[in-house]
Amino acid sequence: MILLDTHVWVWWVHGDDRLSKTALNALDLRSNDEVIGISAISCWEVAMLQIRSRLVLPCSLDEWLDQSLNYPGVREVDLTRSYLVDSCRLPGEFHKDPADRILVATARALDCDLITADETILTYAHVNAIHPEQMT
Repeated sequence: MILLDTHVWVWWVHGDDRLSKTALNALDLRSNDEVIGISAISCWEVAMLQIRSRLVLPCSLDEWLDQSLNYPGVREVDLTRSYLVDSCRLPGEFHKDPADRILVATARALDCDLITADETILTYAHVNAIHPEQMT
């Protein structure tokens, strides 16, 4: 399994040019071979972005979430008490953004790669974070 950060998920679904064709193809290929996890916190983030008019969706929020979570290979990863509590106990220094902390704690608990373009996460030594442009 790989876990997508919220922005990477949105970019992938929308075919956004912030992801190169190579990265988009790599995600498409990965969805054929392994599970692509989307944390429930990412659904919350998308909803918050849409409600605050920071993300324009081509359909209703509920339709977008239903369609985006039904991509081949995609599986919603539920929030668990351990992920939430562990997000408060991350080792070393990490910023205070709750959603990022939950994504990092989830990836650590699942022992999977976290695909992100977020420099703070990419430089955090206690999670295996990969920039989407570096996926193979």
